[in-house]
Amino acid sequence: LWVLEKRPLEGDLPAEMAAEVLPQADVAAITGTSLINHTFEGLVRSCRPSTMVIVLGPTAPLSPVLFDYGVDAICGTLVTDADSVLQLIGQGANFGQVKRGGGVRLLTMVRT
Repeated sequence: LWVLEKRPLEGDLPAEMAAEVLPQADVAAITGTSLINHTFEGLVRSCRPSTMVIVLGPTAPLSPVLFDYGVDAICGTLVTDADSVLQLIGQGANFGQVKRGGGVRLLTMVRT
């Protein structure tokens, strides 16, 4: 198991090693944040065609468009009660607190 981070902690690898590490991976779990920080396409391109690529996390967009980029599964969050979620976020809640407070569902989409 390798963890690549822009700001690595002890035991993590720096994100700059992605092109070296990802071609060796059988499974690559890439956070939705990679879409925001513009690293997504480079990370996916570094994976072998046989690598199972998963985009995950609260920032993962539940969009089948990602399947066109070689993603095999998307694990993200669907807001089911916007008022509750907005109230919690307005109070400074983190994602774990929002999840416990209700108003969201965790979903997985799989390429068929």
